[in-house]
Amino acid sequence: MPLTCIDAVLLSDPRVTAVPVADCGEPLVVAPVPLLRPTHTPGALVRAGVARRLAGAAAALPPGVHLVLAEGWRSPAAQAEIVTRYRATVRAGHADADDHEVERLTSRYVSPVAVAPHVAGAAVDVTLVDDAGRELDLGCPLDATPEESEGRCFTDAPVPPTARVLRTALAEAMAGAGFVNYPTEWWHWSHGDRYWALTTSQRAAVYGPVAA
Repeated sequence: MPLTCIDAVLLSDPRVTAVPVADCGEPLVVAPVPLLRPTHTPGALVRAGVARRLAGAAAALPPGVHLVLAEGWRSPAAQAEIVTRYRATVRAGHADADDHEVERLTSRYVSPVAVAPHVAGAAVDVTLVDDAGRELDLGCPLDATPEESEGRCFTDAPVPPTARVLRTALAEAMAGAGFVNYPTEWWHWSHGDRYWALTTSQRAAVYGPVAA
């Protein structure tokens, strides 16, 4: 799959920014599923409604497959740091791209801070483990960039059959619980943010940025 093209709305799209936010005021709470990286405590926080949906998704998975959380809420500063770092990678690899194209390509992997689902406590990065807690292979490592994964991070990218079965199981559980996927990252799912509102034809997002 080409790394520069994807037939989907990206988080840098002005239509995402244009979605209004009517924050419902739900607090950040500890996610009800285990952490993939237990020492990453801040990433365990999500909005209360997201937590309820995560529990539902975890319960919907087939036997022998379990949901784990890599990251939930992310501070604006942490988001900005990731944007800066990956933007430099994109710029180095696309010397002829103008600023608009660099921002578009950057948003395949990390959202602009103002609309970032993680900053709103609305997004989760998740994967699957077996009964022994061993991380399962879903076609490429979680958090791999398009360049590192040669495009296999895209949800619908060609991957081995066993990985496709696992991606389908994850997608069915997460979508069934009310999440939407960001199609350049098989692991990224959100509910209540601007991207969710746009893709599900809601009038407004119910979760806006959370500073701390």
